[in-house]
Amino acid sequence: MKRTPEIGRYASRFAALGHELRLEIIRRLLAAWPAGMVAGEIQQELGIPASTLSHHLDALHQEGLIQQHREGRFLRYTADDKGLRDLLDFLYAECCTRNDVVQIGSLTARRARSEAD
Repeated sequence: MKRTPEIGRYASRFAALGHELRLEIIRRLLAAWPAGMVAGEIQQELGIPASTLSHHLDALHQEGLIQQHREGRFLRYTADDKGLRDLLDFLYAECCTRNDVVQIGSLTARRARSEAD
């Protein structure tokens, strides 16, 4: 199988999202978008040590999935809409455009039904 740098980049991003805590961090940052959250807020919500949070934030930042901004003594994190959009565009192109495996309308309808239940 021929591997490309592009596929490697997406695989790394998916791997970063493949950890339960990292996915929880992304969910919280998306809910707080565009303002984001200070690291201490994320830590308090997740109930994890600062060192653990720092490790996971760094992994997400390295993959371009979150942004970090210094505000005095604090670090504010936001979901990186460009990085996340790029990842979703990749999935959409592969499953919904090129190969027509998934009808995008069925995903949004299914999501709406599950939220109503």
